[in-house]
Amino acid sequence: MADLTGRVAIVTGAASGIGRAIALRLAAAGAAVVVADLAPEDARGGTPTHSEIQIGGGASRFAGCDVADSGAVADLVAGTVAEFGSVDVLVNNAAISVGKPLLETTDEDWARVLAVNLTGPFLLCRAVVGQMLGQPRRGEVRGRIVNITSQHGMVAAPANCAYGTSKSGLVYLTRQIASDYAEHGIVCNAVAPGKIEQVAGELREQDQQRWHYSTSRTPWPRLGRPSDVAAAALFLASDDSSYITGENLMVDGGWMAR
Repeated sequence: MADLTGRVAIVTGAASGIGRAIALRLAAAGAAVVVADLAPEDARGGTPTHSEIQIGGGASRFAGCDVADSGAVADLVAGTVAEFGSVDVLVNNAAISVGKPLLETTDEDWARVLAVNLTGPFLLCRAVVGQMLGQPRRGEVRGRIVNITSQHGMVAAPANCAYGTSKSGLVYLTRQIASDYAEHGIVCNAVAPGKIEQVAGELREQDQQRWHYSTSRTPWPRLGRPSDVAAAALFLASDDSSYITGENLMVDGGWMAR
């Protein structure tokens, strides 16, 4: 396993789902993890993420944060530095979806999805890059950013206009930051999950047509798991990926190959 001992990570949307899996994986590798979300409770029940890390002997705290609020983002970064001394890894995972095609997407739908899925990562990257620039290099690197995008940032998201647009924008933002700040020792990459069973399992009960689309479109004989995405995020957050930047790593079971 990659060693993140002595590193400090912020993971947004980390109370549940993919974000929770990423936070737990980074903590298991030795990082102190700030779990950022609207509320600490896992929507599916169980021990809150930050408590789970603490029970396992790791360093963690919960920070309530609406990532679309620039003041809340500033407080999140400042609070992390005040408690742990640095921000070495940022994982932008928080995201929402309204699941509507263009003609059904209201102004409010569009604004909120873009605010959380694209403006939020922009605000966090801006705040964290500013912090990282003042930190000493560890080897060649001052800090790492991992954005959680989607295969639907690369191909159309069926009847989900705002979500797909937001994820496409996040892929671009990843490349822009990687290009602009590589010379300053900041690495920025993304992980693009395919269909994840924890989310798709709920979909199966609600919409058989979309469930069939998810499974039949994925070449690998199962859907993804949050742990698959977490493993990729850990790789990109670690020294194992020092010469990789600006990439959007597909973790999709071959979705984009078909």
